[in-house]
Amino acid sequence: MSVWRQTPDIDQLNAMQKNTIGEVLDIRFESVTDDSLTASMVVDQRTHQPYGLLHGGASVVLAETVGSTASYLVIDTSRFYCVGLEVNANHLRGLRSGRVTAVARPVHIGRMTHVWDIRLTSDDGKTSCISRLTIAVVPLGEEPPAR
Repeated sequence: MSVWRQTPDIDQLNAMQKNTIGEVLDIRFESVTDDSLTASMVVDQRTHQPYGLLHGGASVVLAETVGSTASYLVIDTSRFYCVGLEVNANHLRGLRSGRVTAVARPVHIGRMTHVWDIRLTSDDGKTSCISRLTIAVVPLGEEPPAR
Protein backbone atom coordinates (compact mmCIF):
# COMPACT_ATOMS: atom_id res chain seq x y z
CA MET A 1 0.00 0.00 0.00
CA SER A 2 1.32 3.44 -0.94
CA VAL A 3 2.13 6.10 1.66
CA TRP A 4 1.46 8.92 -0.82
CA ARG A 5 -1.64 11.10 -0.55
CA GLN A 6 -0.73 12.72 -3.87
CA THR A 7 0.52 10.68 -6.79
CA PRO A 8 4.15 11.78 -7.16
CA ASP A 9 4.98 13.26 -10.57
CA ILE A 10 8.76 13.28 -11.06
CA ASP A 11 8.66 16.03 -13.71
CA GLN A 12 6.58 18.26 -11.42
CA LEU A 13 8.91 17.62 -8.47
CA ASN A 14 11.91 18.57 -10.59
CA ALA A 15 10.15 21.72 -11.82
CA MET A 16 9.68 22.73 -8.17
CA GLN A 17 13.49 22.97 -7.87
CA LYS A 18 13.57 26.03 -10.15
CA ASN A 19 15.03 29.11 -8.40
CA THR A 20 15.89 27.18 -5.23
CA ILE A 21 19.02 25.73 -3.69
CA GLY A 22 17.95 22.47 -5.34
CA GLU A 23 18.53 24.01 -8.75
CA VAL A 24 21.90 25.46 -7.70
CA LEU A 25 23.08 22.05 -6.47
CA ASP A 26 21.54 20.16 -9.43
CA ILE A 27 19.20 18.09 -7.24
CA ARG A 28 17.03 15.85 -9.42
CA PHE A 29 14.14 13.65 -8.36
CA GLU A 30 14.54 10.29 -10.04
CA SER A 31 12.05 7.69 -8.85
CA VAL A 32 9.28 6.80 -6.48
CA THR A 33 7.99 3.53 -5.03
CA ASP A 34 5.04 2.88 -2.73
CA ASP A 35 7.18 3.85 0.27
CA SER A 36 10.24 5.73 -0.98
CA LEU A 37 11.28 8.84 -2.87
CA THR A 38 14.68 9.07 -4.57
CA ALA A 39 16.66 12.12 -5.65
CA SER A 40 20.29 12.71 -6.57
CA MET A 41 22.76 15.60 -6.46
CA VAL A 42 25.96 16.37 -8.33
CA VAL A 43 29.28 16.01 -6.54
CA ASP A 44 31.55 18.70 -8.00
CA GLN A 45 32.91 22.15 -7.13
CA ARG A 46 29.39 23.35 -6.25
CA THR A 47 29.08 20.78 -3.48
CA HIS A 48 32.72 20.38 -2.37
CA GLN A 49 34.32 21.59 0.83
CA PRO A 50 37.86 23.06 0.57
CA TYR A 51 39.55 19.61 0.54
CA GLY A 52 37.68 18.51 -2.58
CA LEU A 53 35.21 16.23 -0.81
CA LEU A 54 31.42 16.39 -0.76
CA HIS A 55 30.49 18.98 1.88
CA GLY A 56 28.47 17.54 4.76
CA GLY A 57 26.11 20.51 4.56
CA ALA A 58 25.40 19.73 0.91
CA SER A 59 24.52 16.16 1.91
CA VAL A 60 22.11 17.58 4.49
CA VAL A 61 20.54 19.86 1.85
CA LEU A 62 19.90 16.81 -0.33
CA ALA A 63 18.49 14.82 2.61
CA GLU A 64 16.20 17.64 3.72
CA THR A 65 15.06 18.29 0.15
CA VAL A 66 14.02 14.70 -0.51
CA GLY A 67 12.53 14.21 2.97
CA SER A 68 10.59 17.48 2.97
CA THR A 69 9.25 16.75 -0.48
CA ALA A 70 8.18 13.29 0.66
CA SER A 71 6.25 14.86 3.55
CA TYR A 72 4.59 17.30 1.13
CA LEU A 73 3.36 14.29 -0.86
CA VAL A 74 1.85 12.71 2.26
CA ILE A 75 -0.14 15.67 3.63
CA ASP A 76 -3.42 17.30 2.60
CA THR A 77 -1.92 20.49 1.10
CA SER A 78 -5.31 22.23 1.18
CA ARG A 79 -5.13 22.13 5.00
CA PHE A 80 -1.44 21.82 5.96
CA TYR A 81 2.14 22.64 5.06
CA CYS A 82 5.31 21.10 6.41
CA VAL A 83 8.63 22.41 7.63
CA GLY A 84 11.81 20.78 8.82
CA LEU A 85 12.00 20.56 12.60
CA GLU A 86 15.26 18.64 13.05
CA VAL A 87 17.80 16.99 10.78
CA ASN A 88 20.89 15.00 11.64
CA ALA A 89 23.46 13.27 9.50
CA ASN A 90 26.22 10.74 10.00
CA HIS A 91 28.83 11.16 7.27
CA LEU A 92 30.36 7.74 6.67
CA ARG A 93 32.63 8.16 3.64
CA GLY A 94 33.89 10.98 1.48
CA LEU A 95 32.99 11.47 -2.18
CA ARG A 96 34.89 13.54 -4.75
CA SER A 97 32.83 13.23 -7.95
CA GLY A 98 29.78 11.74 -9.62
CA ARG A 99 26.30 11.91 -8.18
CA VAL A 100 25.12 11.05 -4.70
CA THR A 101 21.69 9.44 -4.48
CA ALA A 102 19.30 9.86 -1.54
CA VAL A 103 16.41 7.52 -0.76
CA ALA A 104 13.85 8.71 1.80
CA ARG A 105 11.64 6.18 3.59
CA PRO A 106 9.13 6.92 6.35
CA VAL A 107 9.87 5.90 9.92
CA HIS A 108 6.76 7.65 11.31
CA ILE A 109 3.91 9.45 9.56
CA GLY A 110 1.81 11.03 12.28
CA ARG A 111 -0.83 13.73 12.31
CA MET A 112 1.56 16.54 13.31
CA THR A 113 5.05 15.07 12.74
CA HIS A 114 6.80 12.89 10.21
CA VAL A 115 10.18 11.19 10.61
CA TRP A 116 12.16 10.10 7.53
CA ASP A 117 15.20 7.85 7.20
CA ILE A 118 17.34 9.07 4.31
CA ARG A 119 20.27 7.02 3.00
CA LEU A 120 22.79 8.63 0.64
CA THR A 121 24.88 6.41 -1.60
CA SER A 122 27.66 6.96 -4.10
CA ASP A 123 27.62 5.89 -7.76
CA ASP A 124 29.15 2.56 -6.69
CA GLY A 125 26.30 1.92 -4.24
CA LYS A 126 28.28 2.48 -1.04
CA THR A 127 26.57 4.40 1.76
CA SER A 128 28.11 7.83 2.28
CA CYS A 129 25.64 9.35 4.73
CA ILE A 130 22.70 8.33 6.91
CA SER A 131 20.29 11.10 7.84
CA ARG A 132 17.11 11.39 9.88
CA LEU A 133 14.68 14.23 9.26
CA THR A 134 11.79 15.26 11.51
CA ILE A 135 9.07 17.33 9.88
CA ALA A 136 6.42 19.46 11.60
CA VAL A 137 3.01 19.38 9.91
CA VAL A 138 1.47 22.83 10.38
CA PRO A 139 -2.14 23.89 9.71
CA LEU A 140 -2.40 26.54 6.99
CA GLY A 141 -2.62 30.01 8.50
CA GLU A 142 -0.52 29.09 11.53
CA GLU A 143 3.08 30.03 12.06
CA PRO A 144 5.62 27.20 12.05
CA PRO A 145 7.11 26.17 15.40
CA ALA A 146 10.00 28.29 16.61
CA ARG A 147 13.31 26.89 15.44
